[in-house]
Amino acid sequence: MSSPSLSPIPAFINPESGGGSDVLAALEADQRFTVVPAEPARLAEDIGRAVAAGAPRVLVAGGDGTLRTAAGALAGAQTEMAVVPAGTLNHFAKRHEIPTGAGEALAVAAGGGVATTDVGYVNDQIFLNTSSVGAYVTFVRTRERLERRLGYWLASIVAALRILAGLRTFLVELEVDGRRAVYRTPLVFFAVGERELKLPTLGGPSASGRRGLHVLIVRGQTRARLAVLAFAAAARGTRSISRTPHLDSFLVERCRIDMPRPRGRVATDGEILLLTAPLEYRLARDALRVVVPAADTATATTTAGGATDLRG
Repeated sequence: MSSPSLSPIPAFINPESGGGSDVLAALEADQRFTVVPAEPARLAEDIGRAVAAGAPRVLVAGGDGTLRTAAGALAGAQTEMAVVPAGTLNHFAKRHEIPTGAGEALAVAAGGGVATTDVGYVNDQIFLNTSSVGAYVTFVRTRERLERRLGYWLASIVAALRILAGLRTFLVELEVDGRRAVYRTPLVFFAVGERELKLPTLGGPSASGRRGLHVLIVRGQTRARLAVLAFAAAARGTRSISRTPHLDSFLVERCRIDMPRPRGRVATDGEILLLTAPLEYRLARDALRVVVPAADTATATTTAGGATDLRG
């Protein structure tokens, strides 16, 4: 367990974000924190300066995408990351049992204990929960275009329906432990930590799961079967897919994916990145120090891997 500094904790928040106004008001009224307005494009740089200055703890208010950016500047450092959830789904905060209410979250941020957690990387890009290639990338891009007009949930439904109507598969070559296999698939999915592979909790973090990158690959004999699996995964998460011969699963420390094109779009914690192939995935163990409720530090290392569905 760690004791926070007596100095105010730097609190990074985007004041323009949709869900940030209540959090900003709470932070400004709390003398335990110093508010640092942070534009998304400068967040990693601003946090990097705090780390270089020796800050023992920083607070980041935001959703999973914001936390992913912050973690890129904090991974491997001794500076602790406290979290106030301010996103739509807040998978990372929920996995670490951080309260979603601003007041309760600030109490944890100021006085909680510390646990280390594993993170994943694809090439040099960090992810905290999940990453994927294929159908989910199309799903996220379509949802983002529709979200301003339809709202998050309705946009998600419409985007999933469009995936079903125009589903495409692609060839990938996967290398694990020196062995290579070729798949035609609509979706390759990665999670930090082992996932359940049986109903009713398929796709969720395994309670006694092993550490590693859990790789799930959707495959099938017909376009109709692929469509059903990919649609269910994109719309409702991997829990909706029963354990069938159409889902291959690996638990690895690292793996490589060769793509048919030199560059491709990859989803990381719900955000889309354009990366150069091949895609090199790897696990970084105990890379991030996270402030959690004090009672949760009895187990010093958290190993569960991210969200229970592909939105995380």
